[in-house]
Amino acid sequence: MTATIQQQLFEIIAKQAKIDVATIRPESTLKDLGIASLEAIEMIFDIEEHFNINFPDQQGANFDTDTAQSLVDAVQKALDDKAAAGEGSK
Repeated sequence: MTATIQQQLFEIIAKQAKIDVATIRPESTLKDLGIASLEAIEMIFDIEEHFNINFPDQQGANFDTDTAQSLVDAVQKALDDKAAAGEGSK
């Protein structure tokens, strides 16, 4: 595996926020990173497309309090759920 989920996700966040990826910390909130709600929605679409996953609708981001790490966790959970669903359909 090339980059970790966190590295890939932080690169997507950095591109969307137009900031250096090195400035992103796991505890950084989307608001701290200067990502407005509309940008965050676009970023979620980018994340879903990049990882070929779909977040449940109720899993919308809270831009004031959600951290970069919470997005990493959400992506990991979606990937785990997708893998579990894939194994069950064989």
